[in-house]
Amino acid sequence: MPPASTLPTALAVMGNELALAWSDGTEQFISLRALREACPCAVCEGEPDVMGNKVILKKQLTDESFLLKKYEFVGGYGIQFFWGDGHSSGIYSYRYLRGFSNE
Repeated sequence: MPPASTLPTALAVMGNELALAWSDGTEQFISLRALREACPCAVCEGEPDVMGNKVILKKQLTDESFLLKKYEFVGGYGIQFFWGDGHSSGIYSYRYLRGFSNE
């Protein structure tokens, strides 16, 4: 796991991948499909109901779901992605992104 102080220094969409450059000199390429499928928001990952049961409300993904329209940095800790199907509630922490694997 990278140190918490590792920050993105550049970000670009290249075809169907997100390219990230990190402050420690590392470069990373993440498939947009894999990134969207791993959305950490409560709708995609689920959240406990009042009885403590995990409820997942995943909606059907379409080709639009994997088109990255824009992104915004959130505080000093993460990035919010805005997808072609209107989904944008996931905030991906830098630590989460840095540890991300396309596999």
